[in-house]
Amino acid sequence: MTQIFGDYCEGEPNSPEFLIIGFSPSSVPLKQRWRNNGLSADFMADYLTTFFLGNEENPASMRRQAEIKSAVGFVANELLENAMKFTDERSAFPISIQLQLHPNYLMFFTTNSVEPERIASFQTYLEELTSCDPEDMYVRQLEKNALEENGTSSRLGYLTMMSDYMARLGWKFETVQKDPEVIAVTTMVQLPV
Repeated sequence: MTQIFGDYCEGEPNSPEFLIIGFSPSSVPLKQRWRNNGLSADFMADYLTTFFLGNEENPASMRRQAEIKSAVGFVANELLENAMKFTDERSAFPISIQLQLHPNYLMFFTTNSVEPERIASFQTYLEELTSCDPEDMYVRQLEKNALEENGTSSRLGYLTMMSDYMARLGWKFETVQKDPEVIAVTTMVQLPV
């Protein structure tokens, strides 16, 4: 089973610059490693700045470097938080995040297992997300969140990527193991730079 949502694409396999970080669910429970999300996202953002050097004599280049670093940190952190939050804890399938550097854009890929009971509601959300006006949906989601006292999911991360960073998003669901069945979702974010 393979299902695609949004603007998913595999990227270019010959990307000369990439970074992959993997997390094994068997060493330490993933939810106990929550602080690693921010550390990993900051590391990716710092790593990427070596490709977008700023020059103190050129304030525009320093601003561009800071904007790219901030965007990478935000996107990577959101993707890792979602992957950690929604991974199927019964599965030994690892979580990974990959960053590819291309001439005019960056591509992020996170892959994690997903609990079969959550797939239908997640896909319904993705259908709404990929067919909406992101700014309208962002406002509606803010209003909805304000009314929910005990909400556990803000659902603002993808919308922020789309509206504030002009990111293109896509998802691929695929069966990666049978008996017991493991379904993985790969989230792709393409970020212009």
